[in-house]
Amino acid sequence: MEITNTPDQENNQSQAPSNNTNTVINQEALPNSTAILVLGIASIVTCCCYGLPGIVCGIICLIMVKNANELNNLNPDKYTESSQKNLNAGKICGIIGLILSILYFLYNIVIIGFYGATMISDPGMYY
Repeated sequence: MEITNTPDQENNQSQAPSNNTNTVINQEALPNSTAILVLGIASIVTCCCYGLPGIVCGIICLIMVKNANELNNLNPDKYTESSQKNLNAGKICGIIGLILSILYFLYNIVIIGFYGATMISDPGMYY
């Protein structure tokens, strides 16, 4: 006696693995995760431009990270792992860029203040 599968059983067996892949296929990227990463990198790169562009990029990056984290905390299974990694990398780059930009901005203020005070005390020295 041979046991054969009916067409209904074959269809049920072929559909079972597809249910697991649907959850992966339906995942989407976090909104603005790539933009957050770009802004974080831009805040590091532009920190040497007197600090102001780096401060602006870093602040915008961290605001966007806050909004994306709120979405991710509501439903973490909805978003892809790569977009979550982009979010974390952008957050780290944004924090580093913001700190470097603030330090460079403060350094420029001290240097400008020092040379301004030097010019006031002896203006003939620079003519």
